[in-house]
Amino acid sequence: MQMKKLTTLACAAAFATLSGAASAQISGNTVKIAVLTDMSGTYSDVAGPGAVLATQMAIDDFIAEAKPAFKVEMVSADHQNKADIASNRARQWFERDGVDTVTELVTTSTALAVMKIAKEMDRIALMSGPASTPITNEQCNDRTVHYTYDTYSLANGTAKAVTQQGGKNWFFLTADYAFGQSLEKDSSAVVVANGGKVLGSVRHPFPASDFSSFLLQAQASGAQIIGLANAGADTTNAIKQAAEFGITPKQQLAGLLMFISDVHSLGLQNAQTMYLTTGFYWDFDDDTRAWSKRFFDKHKKMPTMVQAGQYSSVLHYLRAVNAVGSDDAGKVMEQMKKTPINDFFAKNGRIREDGRMVHDMYLAQVKTPDESKGPWDYYHIRATIPAEEAFLPLSESVCPLVKK
Repeated sequence: MQMKKLTTLACAAAFATLSGAASAQISGNTVKIAVLTDMSGTYSDVAGPGAVLATQMAIDDFIAEAKPAFKVEMVSADHQNKADIASNRARQWFERDGVDTVTELVTTSTALAVMKIAKEMDRIALMSGPASTPITNEQCNDRTVHYTYDTYSLANGTAKAVTQQGGKNWFFLTADYAFGQSLEKDSSAVVVANGGKVLGSVRHPFPASDFSSFLLQAQASGAQIIGLANAGADTTNAIKQAAEFGITPKQQLAGLLMFISDVHSLGLQNAQTMYLTTGFYWDFDDDTRAWSKRFFDKHKKMPTMVQAGQYSSVLHYLRAVNAVGSDDAGKVMEQMKKTPINDFFAKNGRIREDGRMVHDMYLAQVKTPDESKGPWDYYHIRATIPAEEAFLPLSESVCPLVKK
């Protein structure tokens, strides 16, 4: 009897030691997630406060689901779309505040800056808002996940569809920084590959409010299609001013990166029939509707694909931390890459060796006012672009992490 009691005590002590060791793998027994985004500028409707809310929803859902032994905390800041502000804040978070992952990072310039610091500090950068393909191609690293979409997938949807439907001659109106340049480059390649021709392009400052001179150059080109290689308020301002100057409907606009928030801002009268490519639509199926209703109840706006992708990426990260019992960046990244993603945002999504999360994308067309049943009922989903077609094939990648 005495021996059995001693054995029981020994087992309990061993279990406690193992539990303590596991919890010691989480530094400070706290996982700290930082949201670094545009809270007040051009992309604040796309990401901003909605991305912060999505992050908190993911944390709350994870805690309810997993009941982890560790705590989860969130901090957030406005990077103002400036790389120096973003990199300084990220370094401070990593060095002084014990942050494990910096997330969201809408704006390519801020993303490229922060992902280098995350690599240097052996932490993880989870990106939902930035778009440029180089994040997981020329400038890839093994501590970065590019989650929601990129310029290759956008071009492979919108530019391909518009060109195949007869929009053969293009002129690009491009935001003059890494994102706009990447979107113009990828879209131009798709236009040419599908039998079209690029007549020219003009670059505008980021952000911009007056597009008159740039639109007049696009008008003078005589192109059938004016490709808007910009996003957020830049896109909506360009579309509104094109209508004011009588450029449309004589020439057609192609919004190469448009969000549901942009359509809501423009109104269906201005945005109707435009094609766009998206990784998420709130009214796609029962799962997307259920999550989006929860988001809408708190935010009073339907989620953009960036905000939906932010939730999914943070939840995937936390599940990986819990699975390995550690916040070690290498172990967590390995777990994230080997675990399929199945939630309302993505079915059978996966993170490739280059850090690109691949999943189905969707070609959407904006409804006419008569077709819409009410606010936020904005899209016809015209086609599903399978994951293996939506993103840059690994065979074409120059990322050094990709084994040839």
